[in-house]
Amino acid sequence: MSRIRTKTEQRGFTLIELLTALGIFLLVCGAAFTLLGTSQQRYQTDTQVLNSFQEARLGLDQIVRDVNDSGYPPPSFNDGVHTNFTDSPFAWSTGYPTTANPTGTPCTIGGNCITPGDFDLIIETKINPQDPGVSWVRYQLQQGTTTLVRGTALKTWNQDPDTYTTNIGQFAPFVQNVVNNAPTAQMIAAYPGMFPGGNPVPIFSYTCDTPTAPQPQPQACPAALADNSPRNIRDVVVTLIVAAPLPDATTGQPRLVQLSGRGRRINPNQ
Repeated sequence: MSRIRTKTEQRGFTLIELLTALGIFLLVCGAAFTLLGTSQQRYQTDTQVLNSFQEARLGLDQIVRDVNDSGYPPPSFNDGVHTNFTDSPFAWSTGYPTTANPTGTPCTIGGNCITPGDFDLIIETKINPQDPGVSWVRYQLQQGTTTLVRGTALKTWNQDPDTYTTNIGQFAPFVQNVVNNAPTAQMIAAYPGMFPGGNPVPIFSYTCDTPTAPQPQPQACPAALADNSPRNIRDVVVTLIVAAPLPDATTGQPRLVQLSGRGRRINPNQ
């Protein structure tokens, strides 16, 4: 009896097939990691935009609250101690009274009248009921910087608010990456609507009451003529343009957030 043997050949992958499979695997992994990296960059950018938005929103709300409270307590609450009441809702004026000149210097348009600035505002108000007196609250975006700072100082009757808050005020960073006064060419090209004509955008703009010629609504302060005085400011429009720290991960363009709000002084001048 003869035994028939069968031999089955077992073949593996050839080297070419292995290299092809490895190449496809590497391509798939490369694409996946590229997509993952792009997604992570997009997430970081969106997170920073959201953080910038939240910081700007909180800052805007605080400014509006301070403007709403400006002029409190009003001059009608006159107990003879000037540090216990407000002489002016907005203390930015050469006509601000001091011990040397209690009545203040007359404010003439085109002369010695200084209205609050586009990037600098001093508010006079009582911040907390527990405070011993009225305070000056100053918001300032200095030229060449992108940090809006906030400082407070208790009102001192024998001091000019501008000089005193500059020297004594406890300033602290308030909103970071504010680009209202320092837009780059790239920002202007990417967001032409935010920077009309490529010009800086004021953080603070104002409308004034017109007691010499009463109007149904407050007028833009430069158009208020003789009534263009910090004492007559009724509304403050606040515009914050904040840049995210990193540009867009896809386009490389800067990411900006613009927020606007309006504060309205509710306290009287007298």
